[in-house]
Amino acid sequence: MAVRFVSPDCHTVPMERHADGLHTVTVPGVQPGSRYFYLLDDERTRPDPVSRFQPEGVHGPSEVVSPGAFPWTDQDWKGRVLQDLILYELHLGTFTLDGTFTAIIAYLDYLKNELGITAVELMPVAEFPGKRNWGYDGTHLYAPHSAYGGPQGLKTLINGCHEKELAVVLDVVYNHLGPEGNYLGEYGPYFTDRYQTPWGQGVNFDGEGSAEVRRYFIDNDL
Repeated sequence: MAVRFVSPDCHTVPMERHADGLHTVTVPGVQPGSRYFYLLDDERTRPDPVSRFQPEGVHGPSEVVSPGAFPWTDQDWKGRVLQDLILYELHLGTFTLDGTFTAIIAYLDYLKNELGITAVELMPVAEFPGKRNWGYDGTHLYAPHSAYGGPQGLKTLINGCHEKELAVVLDVVYNHLGPEGNYLGEYGPYFTDRYQTPWGQGVNFDGEGSAEVRRYFIDNDL
């Protein structure tokens, strides 16, 4: 297994395999915006299964994102207790003409003052094939959908909601992944034929090798 960088320059860095089956490497000098694949068995390039940004879609390279680069201004936000939540569920692709995270911000005063909500619930935003659909066939659980504005757009929306004292709730899908762009099974025993779903094999939450599978989903929720 290796990391193959494709932007801003092309080069491949081999990874070290450990006894537990994990592979690691530290690559100095990598900057936000760099794009890369993992190279499996010296022949298949695949996106990072924990990619934070898929700017070219589910089949394209993953992009390095700096988690600390966003200028948050919501430091005074303390959250809301569960009994105070009045949810408004919206679909990113159809709520506004632009169909982006940031386009929603102009409507937050209306949602809060006219409808009286206290929380915005976003239908699934994990990267899925194409630009618009319901989002239940997401395959990159850690990457906010690129057509909606990616991680920068999602952070901007969350920051804007918190400034209006609105909570943000994410609708997430953890019982299946979509069929297109679903490369997760090439990295380990993430799926099992002991269970079947309308989307294909079930997620291996309780079989051999399932400890790391559960960790993958738990870490996504943190």
